[in-house]
Amino acid sequence: MSSNLDQIREQQKDIWDRFSAGWKKWDELVLGWLAPFGDAMIHKAKLRDGDHVLDVAAGTGEPGLTAAALIPNGRVTVTDLSERMLHVAAENARHRGLSNFTTEICDASALPFADNSFDAVLCRFGFMFFPDVGAAAGQFARVAKPGARICTAVWSGPEKNPWATTIMATIARHVTLPTPMPGAPGLFRCAAGGMMAAAFTDAGLQDVDEQEISTTMVHETPERYWTFMTEIAAPVVAGLAQADDVTRETIKNEVVELASQSMRAGKVELRATATIVTGTRQ
Repeated sequence: MSSNLDQIREQQKDIWDRFSAGWKKWDELVLGWLAPFGDAMIHKAKLRDGDHVLDVAAGTGEPGLTAAALIPNGRVTVTDLSERMLHVAAENARHRGLSNFTTEICDASALPFADNSFDAVLCRFGFMFFPDVGAAAGQFARVAKPGARICTAVWSGPEKNPWATTIMATIARHVTLPTPMPGAPGLFRCAAGGMMAAAFTDAGLQDVDEQEISTTMVHETPERYWTFMTEIAAPVVAGLAQADDVTRETIKNEVVELASQSMRAGKVELRATATIVTGTRQ
């Protein structure tokens, strides 16, 4: 079992390293689109100036960067498996003039921090990619101080996330995608109602709460949506790799047509819905 988890971990690291350039290119769009989820987590965490905050699987730095700006006398440590993603995060911190922000390469289910180290633990859209959800939740609880809040965001079901399904469902109609193993990392792996609440409860957290919120992904044109998704989304690239040139062009045309049906006031608007899960360390 552990060798299988190690294999998943290495695959995840490789994927995020390879896609770091795309994430850097589209960072501004992603930051704006996902900001409401990070803001909701920060609100739930009840940060105070002077706090030491951990942001796990932070990629290019959010919501840790926003947290660091809110607590100038505090500290934020962000972690990720991908060194290249953390390079982008450190660059973003420098651009914002944040000196209370540090990065650390590590695995979420083996955090290299002492027990009772952090006043809050954040993790936005990381749990669905962790090889072992329960082990990660246990680590978050271990490194949190008594009374600290642990907050995560996970994607709700596919029917509430046309930003992803507009392209993924189209690919699936044209190519045969491998059936994922039960519990395998994936976008909607943590979408089942109560799954994350149960993981938090099992990790010993109290007052566990779930709140669903929605926002909108906005693109200037349908073609821009296509380019964005093919440069930042690993499942999209993997799916398109199964298609020949003709099929790929057919998929692109269908996706562009579908995206054009979501135009509002001259721009593509696609719904994105996530569940914010919060628990308190006793």
